[in-house]
Amino acid sequence: MTVALDQQAADALRAEVRSWLAQHWDRKLDPGAWRAQVVDAGWASPSWPEAWYGRGSARALSGIVAEEFARVGAPGGGLDSISSQLPIELHIAGNTILAFGRDSLKRELLRPILLGELRGCLLYSEPGAGSDLAALQTRAERDGDEWVVNGQKIWTTAGHLADFGVLIARTDWDQPKHRGISYFVLPMRQVGVEVRPIRQMTGDAFFNEVFLTDARIPADHLLGDLNDGWRVLQTALAHERLVMGSATGPVRDPRRLPVGARLDLFELARRTGRSTDPVVRQSLADLYARRQVIGWNAARAKAASAGGTSSPAASLGKLAMSRVLHESAALASALLGPAGTLYGPGAPDALEANVSSMMAFMNSIGGGSDQIQRNILSERILGLAKDPATDRDVPFRDVPKAPARRAFGAAAAP
Repeated sequence: MTVALDQQAADALRAEVRSWLAQHWDRKLDPGAWRAQVVDAGWASPSWPEAWYGRGSARALSGIVAEEFARVGAPGGGLDSISSQLPIELHIAGNTILAFGRDSLKRELLRPILLGELRGCLLYSEPGAGSDLAALQTRAERDGDEWVVNGQKIWTTAGHLADFGVLIARTDWDQPKHRGISYFVLPMRQVGVEVRPIRQMTGDAFFNEVFLTDARIPADHLLGDLNDGWRVLQTALAHERLVMGSATGPVRDPRRLPVGARLDLFELARRTGRSTDPVVRQSLADLYARRQVIGWNAARAKAASAGGTSSPAASLGKLAMSRVLHESAALASALLGPAGTLYGPGAPDALEANVSSMMAFMNSIGGGSDQIQRNILSERILGLAKDPATDRDVPFRDVPKAPARRAFGAAAAP
């Protein structure tokens, strides 16, 4: 009965989307005007409540909206389905603001996010608080109708482009480290925020250091309750891991097995004369199967998140995707043989394989490293005991820690 009801809802939604597109879609429309129509009609984020630019439909049905928009070549539909579009702004920040933000903040940010007018970044990791994120020392102190923030963040993706950042900062040093943290939305384009690029081995600079010196945050930019930021963060991380665990999604076309932006492993095996090699064929089949299972796992985790809970299945998908990305790049290099050692525009296949190999480490580190995901899976899925922690119930000011790096005159940690 449940399957029939779900199918009935899916069919009804598909018919509604098609009817709306038939009435409104015109390729000659200004892209900005079209995007506004889509957002205001609730098709950009159909799983969100109607009061906040959605249609209140089941999140599992958002993919139908995306499919129907893609069928006619119309952009912007079903962005809240798992896709590469607006991964930070929409999937992570948008969903977290929707769940924990005050109405004033939702009115300020949600529509511009859906319109693609705002870029976001994640201000989580610090030089002394990466894998142990709860050891963060960036501090936020109340000053009238604002919060004043001092500290340093690192590995901030797209921080140089961001209009806002979702920030975790310590607001009570007398509570244990997991309970004295608050979660904020920080305006990035202000005096007191300095962004410095970190050069990667690919030559790009997607990541940044961010120095905060008396940066200001409006009081209503606090998400959730004061000192309850760790709970908010878990929701945000679940969304991030869900995106990273399905970044390439299941293989839609069984004739393709993509690695990187331009390279396809099936096609590469044929071009290099290795498509009949049983070892290569087994590797291709294994990667294809893993990609399919990851897609199903993402749907499972997404269904759990739609019910208002985070699922360790997101960690499972993220960990599996890390392995797939590394193994896909390695297989591409193996198929190319000695030519796979080349790096430059004159050898586009080798360049793509090598860049993909290096970029795979982003998935292994961002959103919690592979090692962190294994801890989560061992504790929350397998039920194994947690590692002993001597600082769990100790006021954070009494926990031994590395000295906080002072950001341009900012007050040192107490």
